[in-house]
Amino acid sequence: MHKTSRQVITISGDLGSGKSTVARMLAEKLGWQYYSTGMVQRQIAAELGITTIELNQIASSDSSIDTKIDAVFQNPPWGKNPCVIDSRLAFYFLADSYKVCLTVDADIAALRIFNDQTRTGERKYKTLKQAQLACQTRRKLELERFKNNYDIDIENPKNYNLVVDTSSLSAEQTCDCILQAFRKQY
Repeated sequence: MHKTSRQVITISGDLGSGKSTVARMLAEKLGWQYYSTGMVQRQIAAELGITTIELNQIASSDSSIDTKIDAVFQNPPWGKNPCVIDSRLAFYFLADSYKVCLTVDADIAALRIFNDQTRTGERKYKTLKQAQLACQTRRKLELERFKNNYDIDIENPKNYNLVVDTSSLSAEQTCDCILQAFRKQY
């Protein structure tokens, strides 16, 4: 693990919990840089001509995928600048960051993903049921992969400074909740 200062907030959490939206909004409100390892993952998937779910399936048996994604933490593009990072594993690699986990009810997550026309790296789902199954599949693959490759449970709330259930919150409300908790501690 790499140490960093508290000038880094890492946002992890469930699919459809609003990680990317909230992380971008938070970075903007703080005047900090924003970075997403999801961008790296989507880029790799696009280069291979596959979806992110297919990439997750490949990554289950090909550790070079995670090595490429994790490389960002070896030489971070944000340097020493304050930054908000949207990444499932940033809390693990940046041990001294302020670690936030966003959770969401699985049905609400699937509905958000189904209705989000801006998502890249995933195919557009024809039915809500397809979105639900895809979320379940991806989550299962990631939980197994992260346990096998890093021996961590990304769902363990003890990994985080703050856990926020976004099921009934807007992105703005979630962002304000994080800002309030962060400012109380730092």
